[in-house]
Amino acid sequence: MKKSDFNYRLPEALIAQKPLPNRDASRLLCMNRDTGEITDRQFTDFIDLINDKDLLVFNDTKVIPARLFGKKSSGGKVEILIERIVNDHHAFAHVKASKSPKAGTLIELANGYCCEVKGRADDLFELEFKGDNSVLSLLEQIGHIPLPPYITRADDASDLTRYQTVFAKHAGAVAAPTAGLHFDDALMEKINTKGVQIAFVTLHVGSGTFQPVRVENLADHIMHKEYFAVPSATVDAVNQARARGGRVIAIGTTAVRALESASKSGQLTSGFGDTDLFITPGYDFKSVDAMLTNFHLPESTLLMLISAFAGYQPIMNAYQHAISQSYRFFSYGDAMFLSR
Repeated sequence: MKKSDFNYRLPEALIAQKPLPNRDASRLLCMNRDTGEITDRQFTDFIDLINDKDLLVFNDTKVIPARLFGKKSSGGKVEILIERIVNDHHAFAHVKASKSPKAGTLIELANGYCCEVKGRADDLFELEFKGDNSVLSLLEQIGHIPLPPYITRADDASDLTRYQTVFAKHAGAVAAPTAGLHFDDALMEKINTKGVQIAFVTLHVGSGTFQPVRVENLADHIMHKEYFAVPSATVDAVNQARARGGRVIAIGTTAVRALESASKSGQLTSGFGDTDLFITPGYDFKSVDAMLTNFHLPESTLLMLISAFAGYQPIMNAYQHAISQSYRFFSYGDAMFLSR
């Protein structure tokens, strides 16, 4: 298939700019796996769609305040988006400036902090942060939540909590696993009370998740890499769900990518590393039976993934239905429940 096959026209008014007052107040589009029938529900109905044989797999990555603002010694403004922290004082980042900084350039940051450009690797700059504070500590003090490019407002205090899942644990993502944003503590307790098992994977979502596919032929696309980890406890939980006849339900495309990346051998195994798995129609899913997901950008790798999961034409039909019914799109938007 080609990139243009995954294009659709979205009214700008349907792009959610802010979260709803309550996490579980979103709508939920459900698509019947056999008939393709679409049902409009509320997210609070999600608890009725799962049973005590199922396993829910969440991504417990934690979004870091990865956006920094500074200036060069010349006075030129600089915007930094940390992509990956290497160690306590080094990171790779996207750097926006009127003129790309060269190696040796010092960038002044807030509160007297500064960093030095050490070099460049493709689109990313290697930065060394000066002083005793670690990169994470510095970001906690002066960083901003890196809202996606389609959210046109500046971040505010509410984004510190709302652009973060209630189960976030391992710091490293620069974008939220957005399907998980719909869950609050009360819903997690209802899931527990119903006897539905949960497990966790980690996938540090990178800014590449928002990068457009630039080639028409999907076979020519080079997928961005993201760190993932699947613990042995999650592998055991998946095997137990299979044994009792339950479904493995991934909460979000990032949980899907982590599980499927750990299943390349044909069987799910524990481990960690970088994944550049690019899932397109025709992919043979090995570990996931159903998934919860938000609505994704036109021509994006995530739209291609869910089309592989639930069928290209059913997904495109569902998106047109969502547009006609004024669903809210993207990170702070509504959700879909899909079966394979």
